[in-house]
Formats: sequence, structure tokens, C-alpha cells
Amino acid sequence: MDLAKPEYFFNRELSWLDFNSRVLEESRDKDNPLLERVRFLAITQSNLDEFFNIRVASLHKMVRVGYTGTDAAGLTPQAQLAGISEKTHAMVEKQYTTLNRSLLPKLAEADIHLLHFADLRPAQVDFVDNYFHQTVMPVLTPLAVDVSRPFPFIANNTLNIALRLAKKNSKKDKSFALMQVPDVFPRVVKLPGGDNVFILLEEVIKHYMEELFVGFSIKAMGLFRLTRDMDLDVEEEDASDLMKEIEKQLKKRERGGVMRIEIDADMDDRLVKRLTKELNLTPDSIYPVNGPINLKFLGQLIKAISGHRDLLFPSFTPYEPAPLTEHSMFSLIAQHDIFVHHPYDSFAPVVNFIKQAAEDPQTLAIKMTLYRVSSHSPIITYLKQAAQNGKQVTVLVELKARFDEENNVHWANELERAGCHVIYGLVGLKTHCKLTLIIRQEENGIRRYMHMGTGNYNDVTARLYTDMGLFTADVDMGLDASNIFNMLSGFSEPPYFHKLVIAPIGIRKFLHEQIDGEIANARAGKKAFIQMKMNSLSDTDMIEKLYEASAAGVEIHLLVRGICNLRPGIPGISDNITVHSIVGRFLEHSRIYYFYADGEEHVFLSSADLMNRNLSRRVELLFPLLVDAVRQQAINIYNILWDDTVKTRVLHNDGTWTHVDGRGLPRLNAQEYLLAHAQSIADTLWPELETEKKRVDDESPRQFIPLMSDPSKDDDSGKKD
Repeated sequence: MDLAKPEYFFNRELSWLDFNSRVLEESRDKDNPLLERVRFLAITQSNLDEFFNIRVASLHKMVRVGYTGTDAAGLTPQAQLAGISEKTHAMVEKQYTTLNRSLLPKLAEADIHLLHFADLRPAQVDFVDNYFHQTVMPVLTPLAVDVSRPFPFIANNTLNIALRLAKKNSKKDKSFALMQVPDVFPRVVKLPGGDNVFILLEEVIKHYMEELFVGFSIKAMGLFRLTRDMDLDVEEEDASDLMKEIEKQLKKRERGGVMRIEIDADMDDRLVKRLTKELNLTPDSIYPVNGPINLKFLGQLIKAISGHRDLLFPSFTPYEPAPLTEHSMFSLIAQHDIFVHHPYDSFAPVVNFIKQAAEDPQTLAIKMTLYRVSSHSPIITYLKQAAQNGKQVTVLVELKARFDEENNVHWANELERAGCHVIYGLVGLKTHCKLTLIIRQEENGIRRYMHMGTGNYNDVTARLYTDMGLFTADVDMGLDASNIFNMLSGFSEPPYFHKLVIAPIGIRKFLHEQIDGEIANARAGKKAFIQMKMNSLSDTDMIEKLYEASAAGVEIHLLVRGICNLRPGIPGISDNITVHSIVGRFLEHSRIYYFYADGEEHVFLSSADLMNRNLSRRVELLFPLLVDAVRQQAINIYNILWDDTVKTRVLHNDGTWTHVDGRGLPRLNAQEYLLAHAQSIADTLWPELETEKKRVDDESPRQFIPLMSDPSKDDDSGKKD
């Protein structure tokens, strides 16, 4: 059976654009609070920027070197770029239709106004006039372009104004100039005359532009923004000092090639031609927009709005069971494994794990991997404190974490200054696993305590991303963790691991073996069932293995938030595979791999998605849930997510995604349910709390029965404007 036919696969880049379209749908969903809809629209812009910075840039590099090979879906780089252009131009049009026809009118109804200069009242004009002349104007730098002053370098993501000028009393009309909108000031300017009345900085600058070109009249002007190639090209094998090489490449990255230009939709044709010529643009890379360029300003607008708490998602406090606040983390972990599900469960136990180790006289050493941390990370603070308290602290800081390189270089230097041993991992591999190992001297000898997770050690994103983590003192896992750190910091090559599985050495092979087990059971007439949850599914080898399992009769459920190259519903190939995607308030980030295993139900959590980069070019971790109650907890959570009827989209054979057909089904928003029931769900893993709860509540939350509304009262789970 040939499972590698191009028609069996979707293209990775076009699938990613479909994901961003699902995010865009959330900005059009009337069931979301208004300011959250505005936020979703801003997120689509941020997502697109990074997509062009990295993915589109990579395809352009392939075209430049003459690469004509095809991906699994049979598309050459040139064909992919053509498909991307078509889809993205349509998406941009939809973004601005959403802004202009839906969100801005709705904001106005809520007395939140984004004004043009012509709309200002006299008092507002006076305010803006003073603000411009006293604050903004001294910073502005008009840049003429002529024979002696060549076209300047335009940095990535900066907002600029192009101008066509003519000297007064002269018929010549050939002067060209540029003006950068300074990013040292807020782009959203709050005006008097209301609690929430705003104007954009570029509107102000454009109004007073002639004051900066004395003696000239402005014939045309228009805004534009460039998106450049921002990928790092680090030759690790040739780098004597990886830190210095990263710092060098960060400076070079700023001058990458232009991948896209966004321009005002009504920009003068002669300005467009001049920019096209100066920047060597192709027609496909030009994106006219009917509104403010760079919708990320909407995030700034939300922060500037006062009041209107009702237009945001309700605030919440992540749950932390009482034992975690009343007892030492070490005494609790010594008794039993502890499972946490963020953001529903608090991230505080993870921070406290490091804090208590830093202050604990019995702690000898702390070893930790850091991929992305917050800009004011408490974990960094406690690692530094631990080193100052005489602990042996070893931290692997991944310097190549995309767009966190500069932040991570900073933290690596800070940790080294505090006395920590800082390492940068293995040459040619990103270290993406999330692993902490704490070694304590106890009465009975050395004991290892661990935390492993699916997400970063980042206290900020832990409130926005859904991730799972496990604290354990399992002896075999502790030995495996020691071997992993020895491998990362030295020249150790462990012959085997007891319970943990790592990439690039073993995760692919291990998952193949688990899938083979389900295939064997299906062929033997037994129940065969696989459930997987991940951010992206693009690894061709793993997709072919899932096709093999489906063809053998294994039922497969996949929760894939983002990219999915697998095509479901191919007769005889993938007709036993169902793919769901949840896009909602929280970014689904946890990775779960479940195998029925003839009733044994093997459940694993991992830092790895099923992408070639994760399985072949990164150090990743996959770990088992061995305690029955914890394993069942993860299964129950997966099932709640699978049963979602509000935020779930289903992937069809033709590549389209549609909302799950909720007719006849109870309405269930899985994220809302998990948030509302965080305490009762978490307490099932704490017997003393569960016993106390049963005294006042006969219904055990172990049943995980969602509170359902009557579907007949709400038959539209995804209203759009």
C-alpha cells in the first residue's frame, strides 16, 4: 500500500493559514466579548508577521538557490508561495472587513471611538496640536531621497510614510521622501472629550506633515510597513562561542530581505512604483490594506481603554489545592505524583518548587532546562538565589528559541553572573524539553525530585496557554533525568532510559511501537484506539504510520490546534481518523498521546509535536503517567475537549474546517467548563480534599459530567457577523 501519494497530504504552509483563519473567525464570533474579538484580530496580525518572517522567508531562500523539489503534498517552493499569496491576500481583506464593518461600529456603540483628524472637536484639535509640536515633532526626521541621499534602510515592522513632493512655485513633481512614524511614543493617543476617545499617531503626523517640508507642497503620501526575513542562520559547527555567534546573527537578522509590504489601499500609483523599484518587490508581495496598517495596534488600544470590564472575558484565579500552599513541595511529592493543568491550575507550585529548593538546606543541586521565560521571571530569581545559597545550579538556556534569543542571552548572562553553570545544549539541536531535576540529601540517602511539562517555564504564558505538568519522585524517572542532563552538559551517551523517552533518539521509534501495538490488536479483532493532542501534525513519516493504523481498523481521534498535513476521510486509508481543532480563549498547547493497549490505557505527555523538527532536530521529552488517578485525569480532560461543541472545528477531506455539528448535542465550551470546574477537577487527585467535599456533595466530580444547557435554546454555537 502506497501511503506517500501527494494527494494524501495537505501542504504545511497552507494548513497554517487555515489555522490563522480559525483565529480570525473568533474575531467575528458574536459570542465572544467585544474587546476579546478585537484582541483575536490583533493576534491574526502577529501570527501573519511571524509567518512571513520565518516560513515565507524560508521558501524564498529555496527559490533563490533553484530548489525545485516538492513537499509531501507535491508542491514546489514556487507553487507554495503562489498559494500563500492567494490565501493571504483574501485573509487580509477579511481582516479589514471585520475591523471596518463589525468591530469599529461595535466599539462606537460602546462609546469607544478611534477618530480621524477631520472628526476632532476644537478642544481635541488644540490638545493634538500641542502634543505634536511639543512632544512628537522634535523626534521626527524627514528623509529626502535624491542623488546625494540614497534610499534609506527601512527596518522590519516599522511604520513609515512615503511622500511625493513638489517645490512650491515649480512645475517639477519628482521629489520623494520618507518619514518613519516613531515607535518611542504610543501609537494610540488618548484624547480629551470622553473616557475612551483615541486617534492614531500617524493620523496626527500626516496632518502636520507640510511643516516638516517647508517650501514644498505634498502631492501624495501613504503609509507602508515592511516584513523582513528574520530567521537566524547560525552555523553552530563553526562557532567557537555560541553566545557570541547568536549575538552577531541577531544584528544581521535586522537586515534580512523584504518578504512583504503592506501599503495604504489608496496609495498613489507613483509611490507604489517607487517603493516597488527601491525595495525589489514582486506584485505578490504587495498587500494593500483598507485601514490602519499593522493591526497589532489593537492590543495597545485594549490596554488604553478604561472601564468596560464587561467587554472582556471574566477574570479568573487559577486554582491551587490547599495542600500545595500548606506543605513542602518535597514532602507532598514524596507521597505521590502531583498533576497540574494550566491555566486552570495555578503555576505557583512550579515556581515554589524552585523557590523551596533554593531555600532548602537539604537541596544539593538544581538542574533545569529553559526555553522561553518571562521578562521578569521569578524562576530566574530563585535559580540565582539558589546559586548564591551554595546550591549546585545547572541551567540549560536555549539561545536559539525563536524571537526569544535576545531575552535568553540576557538571562544566560544574568545566571552566570550569579554563579550558575549555564550550558547551551547540543550542537545542531534545539533543546525544547521542559525538565527540572532537584537533588536532595535525605535521611535514607540521595533522592531526586522532578517536574516535567508540556509547556515553558513561563509564568506569564501559563495563564494564557493550556499545558500539563507532572511532579514526581519516581526513582527510575529520576535516574533517566540525571542521564539526560549528563548528556546535555557533557559527553555522556546513556545506553538506555528506564521510563522517559527523548528525541531525537527515541520518540519517533517509541510512538511507532505504540501504534504497532494498536494495529496488532485491531487485526486480532480487539478494540484498538488512539487519541492524540498536539499543536501541529506535519511529520510525513508519522502521518503515514497513522494511515497504516487507520487502514488496519484502528479508530483515531486527533486534537490538532494548528497545522495538520494529514488528510482524513480517504477511503481505505484515513476513514477511521477524525481531526478536531479547538481555538478559543486559551491557546491549546498541551501534548497528549494515548493508546488503548488492550485495556491498559497507556498515556504519555510530551513537549513534542508530531513535526519533523521536533522528532528529528530537537531534544524533546515524552513521559508516562503511571499513577492510575493521574492517568484517568488526563483521559477525562481529553474527553471533555473532544466533546466540545462550541469552539471545535472539524477537518474535512477537502481541507475545509467547519464548526462541529452540534444539533441534538448539549452545548459545551470545554475551556469554559474546565475553568468553571477547576477546583472540583483538581481536588479529585487530593484524597483528603475529596473526602471533605463528599460530606457536602453527593455527586463525585470524578464523573466529569459537564453542566449542559438545552441545545434547543441555543442552536448557533458560532454566530458570525
